[in-house]
Amino acid sequence: MTDDQPAEPSGPARLQKVLSAAGVASRRVVEDLIAEGRITVNGEVAELGAKADPLVDEIAVDGVVTRVDMSRVTFVLNKPVGVISTASDTHGRPTVVELVETDRRIYPIGRLDADSEGLILLTNDGGLAQRLTHPSYGVDKEYLVSVDGEPGRGALRTLREGVELDDGRTAPARVSQLSPGLLRIVIHEGRNRQIRRMCDAVGHPVTRLVRVRIGPLSDNTLQPGEWREVTGEELRALETAAAESAERAPIQDQ
Repeated sequence: MTDDQPAEPSGPARLQKVLSAAGVASRRVVEDLIAEGRITVNGEVAELGAKADPLVDEIAVDGVVTRVDMSRVTFVLNKPVGVISTASDTHGRPTVVELVETDRRIYPIGRLDADSEGLILLTNDGGLAQRLTHPSYGVDKEYLVSVDGEPGRGALRTLREGVELDDGRTAPARVSQLSPGLLRIVIHEGRNRQIRRMCDAVGHPVTRLVRVRIGPLSDNTLQPGEWREVTGEELRALETAAAESAERAPIQDQ
């Protein structure tokens, strides 16, 4: 731990200190959240000056439980082509875990194919991984997809309404054509090579696939191979997105 990193709270402490140390927001912003009645401790609306023990008390912001376990880390990586989305590889190929410099034992949340690129999350938080990958939650993932040819109206309609694949029909997707041969596709499923198979099925094979957003999280400043830690506010937004998805009609397991 470097000198400029906050120490993990130990025992009861003011909520401003607890939540700023967890990276949720600055102390000033936390004070505003408390004043607006948006923070609860064990289900009770907190007041200014309230204290909480992050190891004992359940602290929630806007109804979403905030994890203050400082041993839990989550990173976002811009995965380059050719890197494998696993913690290790028996064939000696480079993995996403090897690109992130940390002494914590982390693993990827979901995966991107070796020939795909873009954003992927890595964490040691099993609960977060479960909430973001389980089919019942269905957090949106957005991709920029270059394809052979220029899909016509019929192909775009099929992609939007659902494509018959060998493992069943895909759920409706949001698809827009940004330019000839370049699509923006948003899906909430996570089948193996799903977008590639969808585009193959309508006669327009993928030539390049880049994931640019996971739920509310995006970052167009990261170059291929670059990574950073996900902020507390971003984690809270991801948790909120997962909770809102779970409240909608359940998605069938693949």
